[in-house]
Amino acid sequence: MANLPVLDLSDLDRGAASAASFRTRLREATRDVGFLYLVGHGIDPDLQSRVHGLARAFFALPEEEKLSIENTSSPHFRGYTRVGGERTEGKVDWREQIDIGPERGAVDRADADYWRLEGPNLWPEALPELEVVLHEWHDRLADVGQRLLAAWAESLGAPADAFDAAFAEPFTLIKVVRYPGSDARRAGQGVGAHKDSGVLTLLWVEPGKDGLQVEIDGEWVDAPPIEGAFVVNIGELLEHATGGYLQATRHRVLSPPAGSDRVSIPFFFNPALDAQIPLLDLPPELAADARGVSQDPANPIHSTYGENALKSRLRAHPDVAAIHHADLVARRAAAVA
Repeated sequence: MANLPVLDLSDLDRGAASAASFRTRLREATRDVGFLYLVGHGIDPDLQSRVHGLARAFFALPEEEKLSIENTSSPHFRGYTRVGGERTEGKVDWREQIDIGPERGAVDRADADYWRLEGPNLWPEALPELEVVLHEWHDRLADVGQRLLAAWAESLGAPADAFDAAFAEPFTLIKVVRYPGSDARRAGQGVGAHKDSGVLTLLWVEPGKDGLQVEIDGEWVDAPPIEGAFVVNIGELLEHATGGYLQATRHRVLSPPAGSDRVSIPFFFNPALDAQIPLLDLPPELAADARGVSQDPANPIHSTYGENALKSRLRAHPDVAAIHHADLVARRAAAVA
């Protein structure tokens, strides 16, 4: 059962009236819920199947093969994270994953700490086709992300290209994730409750595998997968861009039951590290309903994406931070002391 709104992206290609209706429903879904299912996105089922198969093939590799690209060897937070190697709100997440960002070289820039996130990915030598297929996956989902951003902009009274400059060189992130089973079905933290720190997330979930929950009006609501659909949610920066008219929504993943597991592949579509998301000038009828940006001293929302991204990486992977960025950790600890 679909507990979230279901939108069909192909409505944008069915004439002006259909496109306008899609944009209105997109705005309403992300204001009222912050999450939706997206169908009609044009991502080939065969590509979905290949990505799923390669994800399963990677997690089936011998432990030493996976650890050959462990993220503790990457100052850019790329590569493989073993089970229990990531944290949300200080608590251990029970999942293993690969983190894949833009395929770029490391840069030596002292003007901002977040440039430390720029750098190469780590790919398993035992599964070379993973890199090829995930690059294709990236390009297809980036196209979907661009269409959604243009639709959001127009739905909020801005030009369709309002976000284009910030996304000229997007700093994307793909996570290929496996959640092992847990005996503590309702208490097991696959990934803890959180809001995404960027702009837009497109989540592919293995068919038939539940566990994702969305917080709506203070209640946790199940969001089971719809085969072929992506789950879409907004992050803190789109909340910032709209003065809180749209608000990022907390969500979590519960561990699967013992004897089972679950694969999911979130794609985070975010602007360049040094980009500031534009602040939209909402029409009066929308601005009147803007609730203001959420204020949490423990989780400040920065207007520059790189600051948000670095905040999340340092917090989620304290082992990588301690190995490669001890100076940042010490400096930030001193700032809040």
